[in-house]
Amino acid sequence: MDRETEGTLLAFTVLVLLGLEPVVIKANPVNPFAFASLSALVASLILWPVILLGGRAREIRERPAELRKAFLTGLFATAVAYSLFSYGTRLSTAVNSAILTRFEVFYSFLISWLLLRERITRRAVVSALALIAGVFLVVAQGKRPELLKGDVLLLLTPLFWQLGHAVAKRTDYSPVTIATLRNTFGGLLLLVPALATGFAFTKLALAEGLIIALTQSLWYLAIARINLSKATAILTPAPALTVLVSTALLGESVTPYHLAGLALITLGTLAISREESGVRE
Repeated sequence: MDRETEGTLLAFTVLVLLGLEPVVIKANPVNPFAFASLSALVASLILWPVILLGGRAREIRERPAELRKAFLTGLFATAVAYSLFSYGTRLSTAVNSAILTRFEVFYSFLISWLLLRERITRRAVVSALALIAGVFLVVAQGKRPELLKGDVLLLLTPLFWQLGHAVAKRTDYSPVTIATLRNTFGGLLLLVPALATGFAFTKLALAEGLIIALTQSLWYLAIARINLSKATAILTPAPALTVLVSTALLGESVTPYHLAGLALITLGTLAISREESGVRE
């Protein structure tokens, strides 16, 4: 199996995990900072034995200068992004949250083109537009989302995800080491506001920590093989998958918006997955 195919399959696996994740987060009974901090720290505790037993910790000792990049990844993609996402969702709605954070694909294209010099084709842009249109139809169900106070925070959330991913892609550590350090630094940074706002334990954070550990490890393996912009576009249907899972579990009816949205999502995903990763000359 070539690297392009491997990266694409890894990204699709992350898509499934991200589609299931909101079910766990929605049931969170404690404050967002406490949940995010504990989840990130649990993920780091899961990942540390992996890099220690696999001998990956050696690369940290050999290349200590890369720790600064790992810290920035934890700061941007975990501490800042999780804070914006948690409170943005609280001030806005779940529908707005699902739609607005999918603008990550545009941040991805912009950052990939400007900072990583990745090649972005017209077909990729059109495919991304189809994906977002499909997600909008599935999640919004034809209703115009009401702009609420948290929407600005939600729009900023994927920007910090992508900044963290761009730094991670240039970090000379293995994907699992990056994921471990990201959650360690991010979890510790989030611990400060968590303690200030009332730290509390919840078993759901253990499940979320496992999801984070798997998702991030597979994600960094994916972007090590394919373009960041392509991998991000593949993740775009995650909110639609969440709606479909909820529909199946709760017995809700499938609407024409589901069918139309899924058609656009399927076409867009198939098109973007056929893109060849490369850099601009």
